[in-house]
Amino acid sequence: MQSWRRKSLWLALSASWLLLVLLGVSPLLRLAVPPRPLPGAPQGWPRWLDTELLQSFFQPGELPEDAPRPSRAPGSNGCSWEACFDTSQCRGGSLKVFVYPAAEPTSEIHRRILASIEGSRYHTSNPGEACLLLFLSLDAPAAEASPVPPQWNGGKNHLVFSLHPAPCPKTFQLGQAMVAEASPTVDTFRRGFDVALPLLPEAHPFRGGAPGQLQQHSPHPGETLLALAEERGGWRTAGTDSSTCLWDGRYEQDPGPTQTHPRGMLPNATFCLIPGRRSDALRFLQALQAGCIPVLLSPRWELPFSEVIDWTKAAIIADKRLPLQVLAALQEMPPARVLALRQQTQFLWDAYFSSVEKIVHTTLETIQDRVFGASAHPSLMWNSPPGALLALPTFSRSPRDFPFYHLQQGSHPVGRFSALIWVGAPGQLPLKLIQAVAGSQHCAQILVLWSSERPPPPKEKWPKTAVPLTVTEGHRKVSDRFFPHGTISTDAILSLDAHTSLSTSEVDFAFAVWQSFPERMVGFLTWSHFWDEAQGRWGYTAERANEFSMVLTTATFYHRYYHTLFTHYLPKALRSLAEEAPTCVDVLMNFLVASVTKLPPITVPYGKQHQEARPPLASGGSGPEPQPPDPDCINLMAAGFGHMPLVSSRLRLDPVLFKDPVSVLRKKYRSLEKP
Repeated sequence: MQSWRRKSLWLALSASWLLLVLLGVSPLLRLAVPPRPLPGAPQGWPRWLDTELLQSFFQPGELPEDAPRPSRAPGSNGCSWEACFDTSQCRGGSLKVFVYPAAEPTSEIHRRILASIEGSRYHTSNPGEACLLLFLSLDAPAAEASPVPPQWNGGKNHLVFSLHPAPCPKTFQLGQAMVAEASPTVDTFRRGFDVALPLLPEAHPFRGGAPGQLQQHSPHPGETLLALAEERGGWRTAGTDSSTCLWDGRYEQDPGPTQTHPRGMLPNATFCLIPGRRSDALRFLQALQAGCIPVLLSPRWELPFSEVIDWTKAAIIADKRLPLQVLAALQEMPPARVLALRQQTQFLWDAYFSSVEKIVHTTLETIQDRVFGASAHPSLMWNSPPGALLALPTFSRSPRDFPFYHLQQGSHPVGRFSALIWVGAPGQLPLKLIQAVAGSQHCAQILVLWSSERPPPPKEKWPKTAVPLTVTEGHRKVSDRFFPHGTISTDAILSLDAHTSLSTSEVDFAFAVWQSFPERMVGFLTWSHFWDEAQGRWGYTAERANEFSMVLTTATFYHRYYHTLFTHYLPKALRSLAEEAPTCVDVLMNFLVASVTKLPPITVPYGKQHQEARPPLASGGSGPEPQPPDPDCINLMAAGFGHMPLVSSRLRLDPVLFKDPVSVLRKKYRSLEKP
């Protein structure tokens, strides 16, 4: 009888627990960001449907932090996007931003932010055609009143930008202006209108930035489990045998070995416990860079860019009042989930937070999505590589049109390719090349970009082809080949030079390889870069070697989207550099693709006629002899990008049975092995 009662009691407890799960009781750990109530609504404990079954573990008034939130501060009005922003001023399909010039001496960071915007696709120097007017806050003391901008108009269509939290109330009324501020409090932040920025250290890189420091995504068996941000600026870590809480100092058992790390050193742990104080928001960015999963303990500040970034994939929000339960839940988290969270921290750090320039551009891109609707950048683009900054909505608003998302969606590009043949000086007619390319069963059209000073030959001089042949006169610049020509309708582009020599089999096999790797460049001729220790600079060589990091665009397949990125994404200074030193154009295109994909190009077999790697001819050059590359080119490009994006590889893809001693009738690409 006693045994039957015990079993009945356990059955009742199990049924009650199942009822709690079905009714949606929130778990101990929830992935950030939790849904927030409407502005002004009280936020207390949830109203349990089975409250009579639950024992009360607290008395009213014991938890003041869960009391209804006070009303907004006087400086914060109830502005919303629809009420306080006039989208009719945004014309042309893109966000145009005018930045007010500073009326007083500015800091270095102020000048760099201004230079970043002026060199981007967002900038306009005419306030009349601007959709957004940006005011850079100088964070002046309260006694010094900031001058109101001339086109203020009550703050409508204005953004007050500050990379640091305001130490005091603003010295002028914000009115209808948006505020982009570091780590705003959840009580004053206007969701869907203001923009939350990360809290940055003073020495945060302006461009490029340091890469994420996670070397191993899966936790090492002996790796530290927890790191706690301390008030004095360092981190305190505890091993996996620690069975209690680090953040309140109360231990019911032996806390195990702990270690303190000085200020500035990134934590080497799986989870980083970050208190909810606003002053601890700086540790959030440190945890992202280190690949340490942020565990936010009841935060009172808004997570950066929470409007577009899905923090449920990279961070955890925990209740600081339940230390032992939080620790137990972290210890029992499945390794697959830990791996996914750590990978996402590295992606978000690199895509949006590693430099001041990326933070500024992410702010503007967030506002642009509001202007043109949520479809401008679906959540997939914001929260998966390479990120929304590299997926321009002016090209397409569908992920399937970009070369990066085929693997995630289980698809691959179909169709054929367009051949783009660049003809520079002295204007040699590429008859054999046109015939070889037109003979490919995958060729859809041939576009000849005539950039020679001599006029193109008459129509009857060009060969007859089975595919459309179009001759377009360019502007005698090598970068013309990377302009997004409207006549190109296929995803794949075969970039060629008039002096290139290819066979039809080589073209067919290279295109088949590209279809499996549409986000990468697939070429025949290669270069490699290296670090010169003696001179302390980068160098590159065209000598044949087992390792390479670049392919020449004189014979390369790539996705047509890279033409849009080259023209509309790259800073004006880098494009101007390619115009001044035409031999740099190959390096610039390889830098662009490598910075987007973080992957090396792919090389395929080529005949003896391609064994001599050579750069494209400069505009205005004469004769078929190649010009030597500019030795400063790769260093200027690395400085412009802020880092070295090129990735080396030793991989070459060959056809099945390539060079095998079998009958040639069994080989699909037979002419590849001809001498």
